[in-house]
Amino acid sequence: MKTTGFPFLRWRKIVNKNSLKADSIAGLTGAFLVIPQGIAYALIAGLPAEFGLYAAIFSAVIASFFGSSMHMVSGPTAALSIVSAIIIEKTLGASQLSYLSLMFILTFLVGAFQLAFSFLRFGFLVNFISHAVVQGFTAGAALLIAVSQLGNFLGLPKVRGSSFIEYLQLVAKYWESINTPSLIIGLATIFSAVILKYWLKNIPYLLGSMLIGACVCLFLFDPAQDQIDMIKALPKGLPSLVIPDFDLDTVFLLSSGALSIAILGLIEAVAIARSIAMRSKQAINGNQEFYGQGLSNCVGAFFQCYPSSGSFTRSGGNYDAGAKTPFAILFSALIVLGVLLFLPDITQYIPVPVMAGSILIIAWNLFDVSGFIKQMKAPKPDAIPFLLTFLSTLFLPLESAIYVGIVASLTFYLAKTANPKLTVVAPYQVEEGIQQMKNVNRYGLPECPAIKMVRLDGSIFFGAAESFQESIRCLVESNVKRLILICKGMNFVDVTGQHTLAEEIERIQQSGGTIFFSSLKGNTLDDFTDDKLQSLLKSGVLKDSTKNAISAMVAQVPADVCQTCANRVFQECPSKPKL
Repeated sequence: MKTTGFPFLRWRKIVNKNSLKADSIAGLTGAFLVIPQGIAYALIAGLPAEFGLYAAIFSAVIASFFGSSMHMVSGPTAALSIVSAIIIEKTLGASQLSYLSLMFILTFLVGAFQLAFSFLRFGFLVNFISHAVVQGFTAGAALLIAVSQLGNFLGLPKVRGSSFIEYLQLVAKYWESINTPSLIIGLATIFSAVILKYWLKNIPYLLGSMLIGACVCLFLFDPAQDQIDMIKALPKGLPSLVIPDFDLDTVFLLSSGALSIAILGLIEAVAIARSIAMRSKQAINGNQEFYGQGLSNCVGAFFQCYPSSGSFTRSGGNYDAGAKTPFAILFSALIVLGVLLFLPDITQYIPVPVMAGSILIIAWNLFDVSGFIKQMKAPKPDAIPFLLTFLSTLFLPLESAIYVGIVASLTFYLAKTANPKLTVVAPYQVEEGIQQMKNVNRYGLPECPAIKMVRLDGSIFFGAAESFQESIRCLVESNVKRLILICKGMNFVDVTGQHTLAEEIERIQQSGGTIFFSSLKGNTLDDFTDDKLQSLLKSGVLKDSTKNAISAMVAQVPADVCQTCANRVFQECPSKPKL
């Protein structure tokens, strides 16, 4: 699917009265979701509450109108918020710029990387980042988010760290200073969220629990007397246009972290878009999503937005609410804008412990307990990258964690592809003249003493050539003189692989043996460029089917061998003479 600069021109034809009505209802639902989330995520990012809403307006609309998904909702997310906060905290000491200035530069750099990926058509690269890596990072980020809010939840002095261990050390340091009213308010928020989520499902549990927590504070305590921190009122009106201070030294300092956020954001966005598309049956263009996400962050940086991506919660809610087009996101953004214009003082009635409780709920939702257990029980190629990514998220610089997982998963993938599987097979049953080849060891099948049949699964490339060569030689050295190699599972053979195949064919023939290749795919055969290999295949080594290979090979078996064999493995085996 081709990437376009104006994808909204493709779906404008389906916009009508009915779709606008459905989108307006979905937009109202989305606004109820994003307002509490936007405020909470901004606090995770170390920003005033309004910056989460700015991202929910500008970044969300641009990403939806310039991406390919009709239903995905972008904006502030928990994972990107915590990563952004930690990257900026680490950079503060090495730069003269303010926290906000650094955040806007980071946002622009994230968008620039994402746009570059789109222009270079790197959308396919997301497929190389396994689900295990994403789950490990998400689980680690959830724990990191949770510990980062313990100070606010317990009413402790400012607890701001840059790592999992540092957060825990600061909480332990100030443990005796717990503010009891703050703890009560935070617990009331969590308990009410659980009740609303599981027993009163018609009420938005996050928004409802925040209202209940705020009421507990206002009716039971005096915020000033009980030393309960409150969220500041939002500034009235639209954010002013800002030009990030692109200091080259600062850009260099932030570039590594920006690349990590860009990759993580694209993984989130494409994964969400595809998951929603499975339900909506819509085709998703990965490069178009890269373009939409990159443009939203680049433009958003000038409107005081911080790095954003797709949101699982809001995207699912948008689709479930009946959204038809990205106009639903536009309507949601307009409602949020209305809050900024006409109800900016509403946030000053929200206690900080309420927001901390809400963030702990969000962190719990991110930490998929059943998924964690499944990944730990999964085979090593999934479990180890998952565990390494999870631990790296907690104990290494956060921007490096996802790289650790990617390297681990690719290492297992390369280790597997570098060892093509050779399975000894034999006919399992015969139906209407068709012989089905099955694993000899698994099904306990008899073998022909004169012919070895082997099924090859995997590609023969420079990294797998040596392993393939060793496996073939082990078979031949076990007194096997006749070998049939079933190649239907061989998809790719590079120049090194072709040379290896030719070398093994010649070696077997020179030792007095015979080897046939069967069921080789046409597209694989078309890619062969090695003259020696092509000549050997044409000389009779290549058979167009396994049946023909068996017939030709059985014909070469001495009659006395067949007379003493009781197995009669193949249809082509001669009948045993009567005594």
